[in-house]
Amino acid sequence: MKAVAAFLLVLCYLAASHAWNCREAPRLSNAAQIDAGLGKVVAVNRYNQPFILIGTRWYRLSTTSLKHVSVGPAGMWGTSTSNRVYKLISGNFQISSGLSMQQVDAGGDGQVVGVAPGNLVTYCLRDRIALAYKGVGSLSWSSLGRRMRYYSCSPNNGCWGVDTSFRVLYTQRIIPSSCGTSGWSFVSGQSMTMIEVSTDGSVFGVNRRGQVYQRVGISSSRPQGTAWRYVPMRTSIRHVSYDLGRLWAVTTSGLLMLCTH
Repeated sequence: MKAVAAFLLVLCYLAASHAWNCREAPRLSNAAQIDAGLGKVVAVNRYNQPFILIGTRWYRLSTTSLKHVSVGPAGMWGTSTSNRVYKLISGNFQISSGLSMQQVDAGGDGQVVGVAPGNLVTYCLRDRIALAYKGVGSLSWSSLGRRMRYYSCSPNNGCWGVDTSFRVLYTQRIIPSSCGTSGWSFVSGQSMTMIEVSTDGSVFGVNRRGQVYQRVGISSSRPQGTAWRYVPMRTSIRHVSYDLGRLWAVTTSGLLMLCTH
């Protein structure tokens, strides 16, 4: 009965909109962060335990404590509560030596990008290094010369980030082999706490009020898109990720939601 009551409560909090139909996702108690890419879905809970979704069940990935996980063409990477960087190798997260990161993203074209703790300087791990890393040796990160709170890349649709003033930035391309970028530009209209770009180039973000927005009008001629579209939800959201037509959302209370058109 408690489970049914909780589910009904969720439905009251998150109503269907004209564009999205949201329901409770396969349950992961006390969810904190989620990432979807290449058909995989990974998440961590508030106890810093990483999980992967297989079918309709969540399975613990490792005994390693992680506060953030990311999956993409560069593999599966994560950061610990002490900001150490890990890569999943042969079923286990292996710690790396080198720079510390508070958040990493593996969604680019083989490269890994990250945000360093403290000064929030952004870095990039070239594709050759990221793909070949097997848990031995120090990782050589390249500075991108920007300070950001959050950073996300797509294989063919550029990178998006949130700077220290919660402004949204975009670069059309990052070169995986050198980590060079095409230059950054500001995207007006919303201040975000986090932003994610998917493999297909879809962009979703969460603002400081816990509201979800989608960037619309993205095309080859307008890679930055044209406007922000509000995604109605009736409770505050802390994190989102999108892949293969599914929008995953983590509420500030730790519930995990799945939204589809």
